[in-house]
Order: sequence, then structure tokens, then C-alpha cells
Amino acid sequence: MNVVILAAGMGKRMQSALPKVLHPLAGKPLLRHVIDAARSLGPKKLCVIYGHGGAAVPEMVSALAQETGSTIDTALQQPQLGTGHAVMQAVPQLDDADATLVLYGDVPLTTVDSLRRLVDAAGTDKLAILTVEQANPFGLGRIVRDNAGAIVRIVEEKDANEQERAIKEINSGIMVIPTRHLKKWLAALSNNNAQGEYYLTDIVAQAVADGVPVVSSQPSGEWEVAGVNSKVQLAELERRHQLNIANALLEKGVTLMDPARIDVRGELICGRDVVIDVGCVFEGRVELGEGVRIGPNCVLVDATVGAGANIKPFCHIEDAVIGAASQIGPYARLRPGTELGEDVHVGNFVEIKNSTVAAHSKANHLAYVGDAMIGSRVNLGAGTITCNYDGANKFRTVIEDDVFVGSDSQLVAPVTVGKGATLGAGTTLTKDAPAGKLTISRPKQLTIEGWKRPVKVKK
Repeated sequence: MNVVILAAGMGKRMQSALPKVLHPLAGKPLLRHVIDAARSLGPKKLCVIYGHGGAAVPEMVSALAQETGSTIDTALQQPQLGTGHAVMQAVPQLDDADATLVLYGDVPLTTVDSLRRLVDAAGTDKLAILTVEQANPFGLGRIVRDNAGAIVRIVEEKDANEQERAIKEINSGIMVIPTRHLKKWLAALSNNNAQGEYYLTDIVAQAVADGVPVVSSQPSGEWEVAGVNSKVQLAELERRHQLNIANALLEKGVTLMDPARIDVRGELICGRDVVIDVGCVFEGRVELGEGVRIGPNCVLVDATVGAGANIKPFCHIEDAVIGAASQIGPYARLRPGTELGEDVHVGNFVEIKNSTVAAHSKANHLAYVGDAMIGSRVNLGAGTITCNYDGANKFRTVIEDDVFVGSDSQLVAPVTVGKGATLGAGTTLTKDAPAGKLTISRPKQLTIEGWKRPVKVKK
């Protein structure tokens, strides 16, 4: 199969310098959604037609092709003279032996199942159109059928008469066309219409004239053929897509406190009995083990959370691994490279970066752990800081098993705290602390006799 994706539109109503098809929906460009659906069908040829936006669209397509190891061609439509003219730009790249599927870069939610049904309806010798009935089809091309119910042509809103405008069945624009006929029909297109453009829809009348059967298929939902022409429509499709994701999670047994208040901008994999509270955002690939609870307003990016862990409200977790039965937050930040073992407690306003923390260790308050290796059953007191950066280079801190670090301590890396050691509160550690001993660095407490607190001078 050949696939042609039309993505040349300017998108004036988006009020943005970014090409319309590159605006994100669920964390990835509209065009990426369409390309992903197309690639699921295993096409032999895939061509994206671009126009407005300069090099931005082909650059995105090239990066995607490199990322996925696939071949995606591009063709420039300049100037933009309609959908038929757009498909003409792909003609040199189309294989006559295969049918051609035409998709649109600003119609992101068409499912692979609906496209497969359309391809099956087309077979090897039919022209198949994805159609849908709408209560208010204003502005859309109407499907005109004869008395026997056969499709005879498509008429655009601006070219339709009153009777034709009363038709509720509309053309989505998505078609499967026998390529050997498509090339001939495109060459015969005329722009004698209200828009002065070459309509791809005019090939339907040519197919009827040539005796090629014209059939239709319908998507599972009307939203599958909805396009994006404004930020309002983009927001509407975003919520529709997120509701689809939420419903799929609910069907798999995930508890969502409010299905309308979750955002998945990537892949979310959940075990049994996962509970997700409101306002949570999941980006990249996030995996939640059985019995995980996610509190309100958390952001998880490319993270793995072990079974039974509890992520309390307002946590930000990125590129991190959290062990089973751990307690995180509220207001904790786990940065890239963080790996927590089983039953680790990370409390409020604790930040961890590029560090491993072994089982049963705790940092419950106001701490920063960076470039560190922390053993099991370690307690980091409030205000503990690993000083890992000297302004030019990063250094590592090693804290072995069963260490107790008193509050307001600074560990100046590179430094090692031996197994079972205790650091007294307020310690600034610049040398290794021996195992099993108390290490403390603080000046002797003094009381200054005769000292008086300064008094504010009146002006």
C-alpha cells in the first residue's frame, strides 16, 4: 500500500508561527499521530506533502524516520492549490501495483482499526471513502448517492445547492484509491469551482464514469475524522483523546478519581489496583506496578514505580526508578538517574539526582542528594546536602549501610561515610568518616558577654 499524508496547510486560525501539523496533541505533533497510524498498516511507500512552515515539517519527518528506522518520503506543494494538487506532488513516488491511502496531517485521531476496515472495503479495485453522518455538517463536503444508495459524487459546501446541503453524510477526506486509476484521474482534474482549486473529491465522479465501484466505511466515532484548524479545536480533540485513554485505563481496572482530569502524553502501563488521583500528568513511558497510588497533581516522566509504592501529592519524577513499597512526597523531586530500592522514604522538599538509594533508607525533609550512592537503612536528617559540584566538575558521595546523618549536615564530595557511622547535626564533612563512629565538625558553643543586639536607627 502507498500512503500519502497531506500536511501543507498554513493553519492561519492557529495564530502561531508553528506549522499547524506540528502543534502537539497528547505530547506529540498532530502529524506524528497520523504517521504512527499509517506505519501500523505496514505501507510500502509513505509520503508526507508539506508546504507552509519551511523546513520544520521535513525536519520533523526526517528525525522520526531516523528514530524509527523507517523510510518516509516528503514532497513540497508550492503553491497550495487544493487537495488534488497536493496528491499530485506524490505521484512520482506511488507504486501503481498498490492502492493509495490518503490521510491528513491535521486529523490525528483516526484509529488503525477504522483505517483497516476502509482498506478492506476498498479491496484491490474499489475507491473507498471514510464517511460519517453529522448533525451539523456545515462547511463539509457532502456524499451524494443515487436512488439505489450508491455514491455518485462528492460536492463541497460552497458548490452545493440547497438540497445537497441538507445531506448529513460527509466526506472525511480519507480515501483508499486504486493507484493506476488515481494517476489518470488526477491528470484530468479541473479547478473550475468556487475556490479555484483542484479537489481530490472530484475523482469520485470520474470513478463512477469509469465504472470503478465507490464504497464507504464508517469510523467507530465521529471524533476520528475531526480536524484541527484552531486552538479551540485542538483543545477539544486533546480532551477527547485523553478521555479515550482514561476509558481504556478504567476498562483495565485502574481507578481514576476523575477521568476528566488526567493527561497521558506518551505510554502509561499500569498493573492491577493502581489508583490515580486528579491532575496527574504522565509523559514518555511510565510504568506503575500493582497497587501503586499516585496522589493529586503529580508529574511522572519516563519513570518506573514498583508495586505498592505511594506517590503523595505534588511530586515531580523524571527518568527515575522507584522501588516497591516506597513512600515519596509530598512535594518531592526525583531527577534523572535516580534509583530507589524497596521501602525507601523520600519526604517533602527532598531532591535526588543521579543517585542510588538502597532499601529502607529515608530522607524525610528538606534534603538534596546528588551524585551519591546511599546504602540500606540510612537516615538523612533534615537539611542534609551532598555538595557534589565545585563549579566545574561533579564528584560522588558514598554513604554505606546503617549510617545516621544528623540535620543540617553538608557532605563535600568526594567523600565516604563508613558503615554504621553517625554524623552529628551541623557537620560539614570534608574527609571520610570512619565506620561505626561519631564524626562531628562544629565550633565550640560560646556565649559572648556584654553583646547587645543592634537597634534600628531612626531617620
